[in-house]
Amino acid sequence: MKLYNTTRGILLTDNEGKQCATFGSFSWDDIIAGPGLFDRAHKALTGPSVPLPAANEILAPIGSQEVWAAGVTYYRSRSARIEESKDAGGGTFYDRVYSAERPELFFKATARRVIGPGGNIRIRSDATWSVPEPELTLVINPAAEIVGYTIGNDMSSRDIEGENPLYLPQAKVYDGSCALGPCVLLADGPLPKTANISITIKRHGGVVFTGSTSIAEIKREFSELVSYLFRDNTFPAGACLMTGTGVVPEDDFTLAHGDVVTITIDGIGTLNNTVA
Repeated sequence: MKLYNTTRGILLTDNEGKQCATFGSFSWDDIIAGPGLFDRAHKALTGPSVPLPAANEILAPIGSQEVWAAGVTYYRSRSARIEESKDAGGGTFYDRVYSAERPELFFKATARRVIGPGGNIRIRSDATWSVPEPELTLVINPAAEIVGYTIGNDMSSRDIEGENPLYLPQAKVYDGSCALGPCVLLADGPLPKTANISITIKRHGGVVFTGSTSIAEIKREFSELVSYLFRDNTFPAGACLMTGTGVVPEDDFTLAHGDVVTITIDGIGTLNNTVA
């Protein structure tokens, strides 16, 4: 089942998009934070049918949740971070965190900074090397249980982070630096390791970058990432956790205004955004 945050309220569909129902008058936070989400959703889907959500009705799948992110969870990400920071002497940081017991976790966005499907993502005005990072994103309830999955775009300023690893918050956290959508695939079990994550970037109608990876390439277990996130932290409305990227454009690529970024993850759907 898929959960949509829309201008018509919270909607549920089956995985094939043939059946649609409302989730009552509950808020997004109430739904994510409440117990037994999958069973409640299954019951709600048996209610009266309503029209499927139109593209212009779909909002970002978030209420008041914080968005966090994990870094250097793929070997490709490790290599890219080492390359971008080698002149600053920070390359060994990323090599060590890739194999360390403790994962890299960082705060990414408040809900108001999150862009939904079809919205405009941003590149920093003081950055010269900006890339999107397609990421499977976990939706987690207050009890640290993974209740669903969505698509995330962790916009990053590689030149700023590469200049000094301590600049990571400036490279990662700014208005329009995070996109989520189009829905939450509700979890009744883990996603298959073969699930594909792909990205295409178009400029003036032509493809300038495309790449893909699979969940099997992620080094760390999702339960491990969630466990570290919830250590000495509480999330009354739950949280979203981006799990890292395994697709990084070549070093001579940077985003431009007007670029269209399309991210697809098997089983979830497609997230489209335009660079403002």
